Order: sequence, then C-alpha cells, then structure tokens
Amino acid sequence: MTDESPFAAVDRAAEANELHRPVSFDDGVVTRPSGPGSTTVHAYLRHLREQGLDCVPEPLGMEGGVETLRFIEGEDGGQGWYHQHTDQGLASAARLLRRIHDAGAGSAPPADAVWGAEPIDGDATVFCHGDPGPWNFIWQDDEAVALIDWDYLHPAPRTDDVAYALRWFAPLRSDLHALEWHHFPQVPDRGARVRTFVEAYGDLPPFDVADAVIDRIRAVVRLQQDLAARGVEPQATWVADGSIERDLEEIAWIEAHRDAF
Repeated sequence: MTDESPFAAVDRAAEANELHRPVSFDDGVVTRPSGPGSTTVHAYLRHLREQGLDCVPEPLGMEGGVETLRFIEGEDGGQGWYHQHTDQGLASAARLLRRIHDAGAGSAPPADAVWGAEPIDGDATVFCHGDPGPWNFIWQDDEAVALIDWDYLHPAPRTDDVAYALRWFAPLRSDLHALEWHHFPQVPDRGARVRTFVEAYGDLPPFDVADAVIDRIRAVVRLQQDLAARGVEPQATWVADGSIERDLEEIAWIEAHRDAF
C-alpha cells in the first residue's frame, strides 16, 4: 500500500522534462536545448511567420546544441488549464489550431526533414504540431494567442492534432482527472466541449471521437516506447515511472465511456 497521490508520478515526469529540457528566458529570448528535428521545426516556423502568423515563435538560431526563439507574452504550462475552462477559451484554441494548419499547407519541408513523431500518410495531410495540449498554448484573458513547443512536428491528417487536443481539452479522461488535474470546478459536459472544439475548428470530415483519440494515444505510446528504448530523456524516465500503463488505463476509460462523447 502507498499513500502517494495519484498524480505524484505525473509530477515526477514533469520534473524529468524540466531536468532534461531546461528552458531559460532572457531579454525576450527563449533558450532551450535543440533536438534532432530542430532544423526542420525552425524552417516550418519561418514559413508560418512569412504567411503573417505571429502566433508561433520566431526562430532566432541554433548553436552549440541550443536553440533560441523569440518569447511570446502570456501564460502557458499549468495555467493553461484555467484559461480553457470557458467555451471562449476552448473555441479560441480550436480556431488557432485551424489557422496554423491552413497557413502551413504550402510549406515545403527540407529534403532531410527530421520529424518529431511518425508521419501519417493520407489524402489531406497537414503539418501537425503533435502536442497541442492546453499547456503548449499561450493564453491571454481566456484566449489562445499562440502555440509553442513544436518538438513533435510531423505530417498527418488534421484529425491527428484535433484528436490529441480533444483528449486534454474535453477532457476525455476520468472525473478525478477533470477535477484534480484540469481544475474544473465541476465535472464538465465532455460531449458539449467536444462539439464546441470541433465546430470552432470547422470543416472536418466525420470521425468517431473515441476511436480517433484512442488511436492518437496509441501513437503516443509507440513514440514513448521507441524513444525510451533508445535511452532518450525524458521519455526513458516517463516510461520507467509508468506512463505507458497510465495511457493504457486511459484508453480503457474512453472505451467504457465512449457514448458520452
């Protein structure tokens, strides 16, 4: 038996991420370790900004294993949970994601592009963020104004990002998580929040929400397993601390509650 909080493992995972991917801010510049796909990400961010988008970071450069980007004012991380409680915040994130997907459609990736997640072929692929949870949006007054941390950039159908977002925004997670992790004052109407997000994003082909989110979680599991097997941090620490088992439990919860979505 243990009296450990059910979220203690998640707290340790966040600490591992901060340890292995430390971020510093100085005079409007963000400095963080670069990764294998950073050159590809910077090229894509430059394309988006050339389309007039100021809702993604401006890449400044890479040198000595670190990358620098222009800081975007607002709240992110754990504060993101609070801003997206309202329909206003929820819909603003969906609209911003759609705007970015549309603007990136004409991007020509470098021939030696390195993607942060497995590319998914399809008839209507876009360049997906890969991790569009509330913590990676920048928020101002319950409005999503920017999307940061593009480490998992990859080509895939739009629903790849939408499904990932729905897991965390609706959320398609247990009542306990909705209250204690997402900080909702009461258990939200998940079905209504799914509809608000999907309608605000707009013009999506019909898809089964539960199946799409489960498929997306399984893709996250495969990526974590692959990175952990290669000793990549923080994924190696996450997997050792039970992240795969927690994801499988969440899949089972979605299966048992799919009629609610």
